Amino acid sequence: MELQYLGGNCVKITAKKTSLVIDDNLAKLGLKSVASAKDIVLSTGVGEPVESAHFVIDHPGEYEVSDVSVQGIAARSHMDEAKQTSTTMYRIILDGVRIAVTGHIHPDLTDRELEALGTIDILIVPVGGNGYTLDGIGAQKVVKEIEPKIVIPTHYDDQALSYEVPQTPLDDALKGLAMEPADRVDSLKIKSSVDLGEGTRLIVINRA
Repeated sequence: MELQYLGGNCVKITAKKTSLVIDDNLAKLGLKSVASAKDIVLSTGVGEPVESAHFVIDHPGEYEVSDVSVQGIAARSHMDEAKQTSTTMYRIILDGVRIAVTGHIHPDLTDRELEALGTIDILIVPVGGNGYTLDGIGAQKVVKEIEPKIVIPTHYDDQALSYEVPQTPLDDALKGLAMEPADRVDSLKIKSSVDLGEGTRLIVINRA
């Protein structure tokens, strides 16, 4: 399995028989859309419609597509009032690895949301803040609740992107996360969940 970061909240996960694209609103941000007819496309609520995708998931529910299991979990977005649930988090199981995608959630996760997420190996979480999404401190709160083995930050300042709301530079956001210095890679390659080790590591994937 390989994870690539493509900008914004967009991450592509590629396995032997399956490829998933998460939150491909890159065209809206000034880049080129990456989703294709062979991809499973997930949207937490910010992605643009993708008519040519192999399968599109943009609502809560349980899905089995090809060799991947996806559970969409209704959640309160960062800008929702209490008890509103206008965004969707995802729990993905692929090649035995459990991945959580939060999108622009509110940092106060409910017991229902945490129970639905369960044990997570890899957490993909935005950190850009400024009232639009989680900042480093909010992301840290989510990390402590979920306790993943790997944290991958997304949606931070990037001069190549035109965000609706300016986002915090990555190094500033990482200070709020208060984790050990991040490993930086061009892509994250994982053979199995055994490769993930113990404890929680912060890994920055450079934008492809």
